[in-house]
Amino acid sequence: MASADMNSYSLDYIDDLYVQYVQDPSSVSQTWRQYFEQFLVASPTSPQSKKAEAGHSTSSRSAVAAGAVAANGNGAVLNGTAGSSGDLETDQALWMSRMQDRVNQLVREYRVRGHLKAQLDPLGIAHREPPELSPQRYGVSDQDMQRRLDSNAVKHVQGDTLDVILQKLQNTYCRSIGAQFMHIDDRNIRDWLQQRMESTENRLELPREVQRRIYARLADASIFEEFVRRKFVGAKTFSLEGSETLIPMIDLALEKAGEHGVKEVVMGMAHRGRLNVMANILKKRAMNIFWSFDDPNPELSRGGGDVRYHLGYSSDWKTARGDHLHISLCFNPSHLEYVNTVAMGRCRCKQDHRGDTARREAMTILVHGDAAFAGEGVVQETLNLSQLDGYRVGGTLHIVINNQVGFTTEPQQGRSATYATDVAKMLQIPIFHVNGEDPEAVAQVVNLAMDFRDQFQRDVVIDLYAYRRWGHNEGDEPRFTQPRMYREIDRRPSVRDQYLSRLEKLGKISAEDAEVIQQQRTDKLESEFEASKHESFVPDTQTLAAGWSEFFGGQEPTEPTDTTVDEQLLGELVDAATRFPDEFTSHKKMKRLIANRRSMAAGERSFDWATAELAAFATLLTSGHALRFTGQDCQRGTFSQRHAVQHDVKTGETYMPLAHLRPDQARVELHNSPLSEAGVLGFEYGYSLDAPNDLVIWEAQFGDFWNCAQVIVDQFIASAEDKWNRLSGLVMLLPHGFEGQGPEHCSARVERFLAMAAEQNIQVCQPTTPTQYFHLLRRQVIRKWRKPLVVLTPKSLLRLPEVISSRAELAEGSFKKILPDPLLDPAKVKRVMLCTGKIYYDLIRERKERELEDQVAVIRVEQLYPLSIEELAAGLEGVPARTEAFFVQDEPLNMGAWPYIKLTYVDRLRELGWNLLPITRAESASPSTGSMAAHLLEQSELIGEAFAGF
Repeated sequence: MASADMNSYSLDYIDDLYVQYVQDPSSVSQTWRQYFEQFLVASPTSPQSKKAEAGHSTSSRSAVAAGAVAANGNGAVLNGTAGSSGDLETDQALWMSRMQDRVNQLVREYRVRGHLKAQLDPLGIAHREPPELSPQRYGVSDQDMQRRLDSNAVKHVQGDTLDVILQKLQNTYCRSIGAQFMHIDDRNIRDWLQQRMESTENRLELPREVQRRIYARLADASIFEEFVRRKFVGAKTFSLEGSETLIPMIDLALEKAGEHGVKEVVMGMAHRGRLNVMANILKKRAMNIFWSFDDPNPELSRGGGDVRYHLGYSSDWKTARGDHLHISLCFNPSHLEYVNTVAMGRCRCKQDHRGDTARREAMTILVHGDAAFAGEGVVQETLNLSQLDGYRVGGTLHIVINNQVGFTTEPQQGRSATYATDVAKMLQIPIFHVNGEDPEAVAQVVNLAMDFRDQFQRDVVIDLYAYRRWGHNEGDEPRFTQPRMYREIDRRPSVRDQYLSRLEKLGKISAEDAEVIQQQRTDKLESEFEASKHESFVPDTQTLAAGWSEFFGGQEPTEPTDTTVDEQLLGELVDAATRFPDEFTSHKKMKRLIANRRSMAAGERSFDWATAELAAFATLLTSGHALRFTGQDCQRGTFSQRHAVQHDVKTGETYMPLAHLRPDQARVELHNSPLSEAGVLGFEYGYSLDAPNDLVIWEAQFGDFWNCAQVIVDQFIASAEDKWNRLSGLVMLLPHGFEGQGPEHCSARVERFLAMAAEQNIQVCQPTTPTQYFHLLRRQVIRKWRKPLVVLTPKSLLRLPEVISSRAELAEGSFKKILPDPLLDPAKVKRVMLCTGKIYYDLIRERKERELEDQVAVIRVEQLYPLSIEELAAGLEGVPARTEAFFVQDEPLNMGAWPYIKLTYVDRLRELGWNLLPITRAESASPSTGSMAAHLLEQSELIGEAFAGF
């Protein structure tokens, strides 16, 4: 026999034999016993051998095995051919040693690459045969396939011969389900998945009632689509046809969720199949959907509303075994994947309000499109949040409707990865690919995925391979760009018809039963359609959820909000927010900060910005208002000003005094976020939708960075009330100030918010004192008017000596939209300047140096929106009409507040006798220079222009 027949593949087996021999020489065959005796210095019973037994190492054992391989290079038989060792037991053992290693390699390849061979594509266009799954690649002959193996050759797979084992592995990994899970590092998780899949060959034995339920859901889905297409010819519906299995998939997922104790489900999905999901999962009355197609009353949606396939809905679900769930489908704009973290934020909030710290009573289901899942960066941000403490929701079920095309873009044009779902391999989670035309394989995958989520509280992905029967939308002609695909689609029966044929053959359902199911559903839809046509029909409108009953949107209330606090209580709470356990060792610089804050609490020194913020948080928390605050580096603060969470310098342990003010205080969360804007802001917005009584804050590291989350602001924050009648009290803290730090570290782009400002949809404020900031935060929660709040927060002003407020001002004051000039003497004023933010301090410093306090009035606009002309004019009260008036800002002429001020107020002010002119930097394509020297030059010129003529 050639030495290649016995080589390194045999080492592990011989190594095991040697261990057995050392423990009990009689446990191995005489041939092997003789070999091991020759290898050792003395016999197995000698003292020398006992010494070898006690101290044998891996290297010595390997040497024994290697020696055996070398010694048997020309003698032993591994496959029954010439050159037998003459000992049948040895021959079988050597064959097993080789085969075991090769079988292990082959089994591993099935687990790693079996999905590449799986029958996933319903159209049968794409199919691969990975060479790694061929036994011949490992030197396995046809004769070897029939020889008996150790019954424990493959864990979880029972089989006496290799051909039986391989057939079971093919059934498990290469039929209608392809599983990717070997990238998971945790062996316990891999073993759990292997056991669940391999022990059942990845196939559920479904009882008749479940099979009939699946068929009924397929009928619901397909009959709805056929009915709508027939009644509303050419209308956009983003039909689910070709992917109807989504409906039984979600149905089964909800049933399983009920078994796992889930009480609430938050869903997010894009357009495709949305109407079907609303009708057949959320049970929205079809008459309401049909009415929206006719759109008979345009006055109801003048200037607002949204298209029917963007709308949200909520309802209750009762499972077959009697569990009750509440389902909320989030509204969704055309920016597909951006709803993901919004839904997760809502889920997290529901869990928090239930006290569900285990994250088990609410879950998120996200339905994606294949092209969007691969192409949209917010998907990666979504996945990255899944295991972070501040964003964990106990595992999200991701369902990808895989149309195998994105509008007209084919996969090879739209992604560099093998699968649309490959981005999910960044997580330690399984990805299941399943043929959408095999409903029972879908049932297995849902069952497995939901159990995995429940067991490990991690995300899980189901890639539902399907197709679009009618193209991107019903007005689109897909055969222009996918002729081959649509030739296959045109000749395919629906998945409902295919499954019915299967059930009929199995005797689980009859054609008569199927006809009854179809007729019942068609009759019901016809009835709903006729009802929607009746002139007296009024569509249902979803009102605000029960938790929002005492809150309102619309116009800003005119009555003032009492945000005062007992001064003694204020001091006590701030003092409590500076207390740490005796064993906690603060950084030496923190000790000085803590001492200063205690002096502020005692009224011995004025409050700075960060301590006023701390005071606002403390007073709200002890009044029953929870606080959730996230952002990049927000625990310490980008400018090292906040230090709400401190680190023990000896142990590294963290402590947040705000969480220990009083035993009965409200919940507080303050988390540093990942380096994400769109995903995290979406999460906090979603959280705010279910937290009307809480203070929910997102802070940008620099205000400029919110432009990475422009979609969340444009499509959700600024427009949700108008489009979907949904309120939010989310606060965005955006550091802003022109201080020579370059174009991306100066401007929070207030001009963009003001361009979006209409119908009092948002609040845009730039407070300039700790008092103003304190009362602004308190007002946001205390008054019942709920609007998103944009706060342009300072940078250098955080430590500017002039930016201070007394304890009494915090306790007794209130937020003021306009701050008049305290030095104003109307008789002497020759020029009035309106401004916002940091430049106020530059102006009053220059005014003082020029000794012009009695001639120049500087008035601060603290709330830019909403702001009425009457409120603005009231800020000018006492200044004679026709006095020189300027609006002074740091930003270029085409940026900042000036474009909005000019558009909204200049003409009205002129009618009142004020000719307001701008003093700004020159218009620019970039917010600022990157040169500190140039910045100082520009700033000097700007201030000089403001005081020109004096």
